[in-house]
Order: sequence, then C-alpha cells, then structure tokens
Amino acid sequence: MNVTTQHMTGFAVGVATTAVVLYAYKQNQDKVDDFLRRQGIQVPERGMPDPARMTLEELVAEKERLEDIIAERELGTQQETPA
Repeated sequence: MNVTTQHMTGFAVGVATTAVVLYAYKQNQDKVDDFLRRQGIQVPERGMPDPARMTLEELVAEKERLEDIIAERELGTQQETPA
C-alpha cells in the first residue's frame, strides 16, 4: 500500500485538530474537569487544589499534613547539625 497525498492530508488534519482541541482543553481545564466530575467521571486532581474551593475539613487536613512535613524537616536539620 502506497502512501498518498490523501493519507498525508488526513494525517496533517488529524494532528492540527488534536493540537487545537488540546489547546482549548488546557485553556478551560477547570471548567471541563468540573463538568466531567458532575457527570460521574473520575478526573484526577491536578497540582495543588485551590484553597478557596476547599471545605473546612480539607483545609484542616492540608494544614496538618504541612505541619507534619515542616516538623520532619526541622528534625532532619537538627540531626544534621553537629552539637
């Protein structure tokens, strides 16, 4: 089977369409992800969650997690420093 100009045109159109759709998705990622979650589709959270949108329980859990990390690092620096 030979590769024709129709194959190349189809490939180029597919790549261009994919790039446009990906760009549009990235510009509206929060809206699209929220819509998908409302439809029951599990979309993983990206990066740090927006603290303004977190519940009080989620904020307290995040605060405790950060305090634990800070305590571990402080303990690590104290152990590295010779007494």
